[in-house]
Amino acid sequence: MLAHLAIKDFAVVRSAELDFGRGLTVISGETGAGKSLLVDALGLLSGLRADSGVVRHGAERAELTAQFALDDASPALAWLRENELDEGDGDLACQWFTCQIRRVIRADGGSRAWINGRPATVTQLAELAGLLVEIHGQHEHQALLARASQLALLDAYGRTEHELAAVAGAARAWSELTQERATLLAQGDVSDRISWLEHQFAELDRETLDADSLAKLHADHRRHAHAAGLIAACDSAFAQLGGDEGPSLTRALHHVRGELQRVAEHEPRLNDIGAMLDEAAIQIDEALVLLDRVRGDLDVDPDAFASLERRIGRIHELSRKHRVPAEQLAGQRDSIAEELERLRGADERLQQLDAEIAGAHAHWRTAADALGARRRTAAEALSKDTTALIGELGMGGGRFEIALEPNDSERPDPQGAERAEFLVAANLGQPPRPLRKVASGGELSRISLAIEVAALGLDAVPTMVFDEVDSGIGGGVAEIVGQKLRALGASRQVLCVTHQPQVAAQGHAHYRVSKAASEGVTQSAVQSLDAKQREEELARMLGGVEMTREARAAAKRLLADVE
Repeated sequence: MLAHLAIKDFAVVRSAELDFGRGLTVISGETGAGKSLLVDALGLLSGLRADSGVVRHGAERAELTAQFALDDASPALAWLRENELDEGDGDLACQWFTCQIRRVIRADGGSRAWINGRPATVTQLAELAGLLVEIHGQHEHQALLARASQLALLDAYGRTEHELAAVAGAARAWSELTQERATLLAQGDVSDRISWLEHQFAELDRETLDADSLAKLHADHRRHAHAAGLIAACDSAFAQLGGDEGPSLTRALHHVRGELQRVAEHEPRLNDIGAMLDEAAIQIDEALVLLDRVRGDLDVDPDAFASLERRIGRIHELSRKHRVPAEQLAGQRDSIAEELERLRGADERLQQLDAEIAGAHAHWRTAADALGARRRTAAEALSKDTTALIGELGMGGGRFEIALEPNDSERPDPQGAERAEFLVAANLGQPPRPLRKVASGGELSRISLAIEVAALGLDAVPTMVFDEVDSGIGGGVAEIVGQKLRALGASRQVLCVTHQPQVAAQGHAHYRVSKAASEGVTQSAVQSLDAKQREEELARMLGGVEMTREARAAAKRLLADVE
């Protein structure tokens, strides 16, 4: 919900800061005081086009800032996280998160925007604000004028989440299959491609390319390349360790062991040394066995070495040809094999795809028919409830209808097989017209209010703003409008700009906008009213400029009736 709104050098407002809570907040003031400027500010923060005319005369720029409080399940918070514009973990103790939108409009007509302190585009402002606030009143602010919003509200009212998800899934499956088919058809005649791939695969398949085989190949090559040196080193080591001719380490160890054993009775610690020498002799014997085995594997074989050289050369050539390291040649071979399999089965796959695409389309049609049935039932109920409320709001004889028009697209649509159009007949005997073509801003606001109340605020937007919703009405109808707004405030945060005391009395909170001349310039100021000040403001709204005893008494009665 909207928690705080700050305005600086905007139109006739030098500076104003407003705090908002839950329920219904009303904003009143004299004609021309600038009540609707707060709505205009929210509109600009929602991405509406700005011009230099909104900057207060004599100022360099206008600054607008809105602070929103979001819960963890908020679609707006999900959008912020998706766009990496969230502010971290928020207040985890109470599961509330904050979002700040700021916009600066310069006197030269330029503007900049920020979301949580990060630069943002006007498009991003509009996307985010569409999840945070709905402004009802002027045509350019009216969210319900968009047909997409109308369909979304109808789906929320009809609780069609399950059917809508089924339709979207079926449409996605159909799209993926048609894309696969288009990709196969785009390949055209693939016989040349198959022949070339078969040649590539044969070259790679002739070689053993797994990692262990490549490692063994290089080890064998190094051994043959250094065979002579390895043989000489092994022979020399064998002779020095245990050769039959000349001195050797084995005979030296046995000699030392014998000398120590003869005198060990005089020094027992020499027995420990003797044991160590015995272990060393055992290790040398084992080394001689392994050395003899290694020497037996060594042989100077020019033919074998040449064969290894040729094989390594072929692998290097394949590596250059395919532009991958030798270690990745096996993967390259497998990729070629997979592509060959796909191409060889392309004709068969195309035939399968035709059947699968037809089946996916039939599945979408079944799901879309189920969704359409739910929508028709919801449209009838919402039309009936809204029509009744329109009558209560002073539009006797008015009628609200929801027309479900077929979607002419041949492609399965994730949104279903129809589109919604909200239609309104403002007076008895008039044909219903699209809501977006209703001329009167006051009628449009009241119709929007009726729709929202009938739908019980089922759309996901947490804050609703009604600008001059009571235009052209008075008396008992105004009181009903106020009651409906207060009822809507039980499930959504509602802000209402009003000039009707019957509406203003229904507010949980009340702001007054006033204007005065300062330094030769008219300026507006915004004030939060306490109980006594509210009574005075309602008396002014009832009695006009002259505050009579009767007006104050009537104001008290209005407030008492609400309590």
